[in-house]
Amino acid sequence: MQFFRDLNLSAATAGFVAVLVGFTSSVAIVFQAALSFGATPEQITSWMWALGLGMGLCSAIPSLVLKQPVMVAWSTPGAAVLATAGLAGGFTMPQAVGAFMACAALIVLVGATGWFERAMNRIPMALASALLAGVLARFGLQAFAAAQTALPLVVLMLLAYLVGRRWLPRYAVPITLAVAVAYVVARGQFNGGAVSFALARPVFTIPEFTLAALVGLALPLFIVTMASQNLPGVAAIRAAGYDMPVSRIITMTGLATLVLAPFGAFALNLSAITAAICMGEEAHPDKSKRYTAAVACGALYVLIGLFGAAITGLLMAFPKELVLAIAGLALLGSIGGGLHAALRDDSHREAALITFLVTLSGVVIVGIGSAFWGVVAGALALFVQQYGAARNAS
Repeated sequence: MQFFRDLNLSAATAGFVAVLVGFTSSVAIVFQAALSFGATPEQITSWMWALGLGMGLCSAIPSLVLKQPVMVAWSTPGAAVLATAGLAGGFTMPQAVGAFMACAALIVLVGATGWFERAMNRIPMALASALLAGVLARFGLQAFAAAQTALPLVVLMLLAYLVGRRWLPRYAVPITLAVAVAYVVARGQFNGGAVSFALARPVFTIPEFTLAALVGLALPLFIVTMASQNLPGVAAIRAAGYDMPVSRIITMTGLATLVLAPFGAFALNLSAITAAICMGEEAHPDKSKRYTAAVACGALYVLIGLFGAAITGLLMAFPKELVLAIAGLALLGSIGGGLHAALRDDSHREAALITFLVTLSGVVIVGIGSAFWGVVAGALALFVQQYGAARNAS
């Protein structure tokens, strides 16, 4: 099979690192969101089942078909919105599921009509690259900030990465991960007691549609998912040089959410962070074969869905500093590439720099994250500069 001929160790490792980073960095927020609606342990497991299968299948299948790394994730800012709004509004699980389905219908609408892709086509490449660099740079900062609580581990990982980049650049990230895991196990910092083997069972919740849930849950979930997830997700695709049918992929994520929402899939969307891991040169030196990293990532997500508690416990058993450090190191190439593409054009440099800094700031205004406001600020700066130049020229 073509896939197995194209797959190599670095691609498989990139897929694992993407899952490790994407899952452990935000699974606690998803748990909080479920609990805010009064979820039972069985329903929380069902959420993991639905999200794991949704992310896995929506990543692996299109990647195999397109031979390009399609990366789909859950909406982390969406989960944060749900966790806050669920407690404040006193919504029930059936009402939440109704809101998930309404949000999914809106995602299908903007995907099928092509509205979102047409809007993205109007954003200059410099601003899109600055947006991506700003999103990823936060993980780079967190990698080195982790040294405050785990200095030996972070220093060891940095040295392993630098040595790997010097003599075995294709395998720098796998080497770093292997060294880190060996160190953690040797130091007794791997929490193996968190692992319990059990198959996840889906729990169906009959949706209840209410105006309050539509306004208080569905619309905010839709807005933050499109602005804070799909927007940088498209930027990651374009920065990596891939030409994907964005509208069809977004429509697919909406349909998958619609089908899996009664089981707990609140919102599926394009990924930016994990996409950068699987789309970079570290994943595979051959750009046409990096889709194997996305397929490996998707397969692992499916396992998370099927085995729920067991895989969750395994991934959560790693120290958080290891997760932060491996994420930052794996994204160094993507951060550098994004900054280079953003700043190399003199006419767009200042606007791109504003986009980068606003995005990096992490500012949240009216519940919408910094990725959206970074593009707004950069576009405004570019408009003012170009409008002024046109006036002066005349």
